[in-house]
Amino acid sequence: MINTTAMLLQQYSSYANPAAKIGRLVKDGDLIPIIKGLYETDRSVPGYCLAGILYGPSYLSFEFALAWHDLIPEAVYAFTSATCGKKKKKQYETPFGMFTFRDVPVAAFPYGTELHEENGYGFVIASAEKAVCDKLYTCSPCSNRTELKALLFDDLRIDETAFRKADLNEMAELAGLYHTTNHRLLISMIREMKRHGSHR
Repeated sequence: MINTTAMLLQQYSSYANPAAKIGRLVKDGDLIPIIKGLYETDRSVPGYCLAGILYGPSYLSFEFALAWHDLIPEAVYAFTSATCGKKKKKQYETPFGMFTFRDVPVAAFPYGTELHEENGYGFVIASAEKAVCDKLYTCSPCSNRTELKALLFDDLRIDETAFRKADLNEMAELAGLYHTTNHRLLISMIREMKRHGSHR
């Protein structure tokens, strides 16, 4: 369970020195410090359950969400999250893993996410379609659709079969919220895929 310093000071307010009591609980391993002012009592909690509590508003996305949705073959050990309006990348190394946070456009931020619950913890993660759009936002602009395909399927190692199984209409709609060259090319590429698909 997550505890803040304020919650713990209130909980142990009957002690002569509540701060010393908190220090003893940390030393004994009953409280695990995550970041300044935030503690967890359960050492076995998966890091993705904590990401939204560490820094927000945010939701899990980028590489972590791509792996979660089986779009990329690699296991991802950092918990990568999207924020908006923060203007700079944030990173925390904690006993529960590495957490990174980076901006996506404000217009795109509220859409294409899913709420999950696990063992009493709630966490928000990008849909497969949103994770692709968020990841493309972090990449240098491509010159054409051929370059974009190489970026997606070779460089980022996104599985093309899994990509085609995603909701391409939803992906194109989300891509329209980013206003970048990569997202305009993505919309164009999706239209091309659908045209070819309809002629099979």
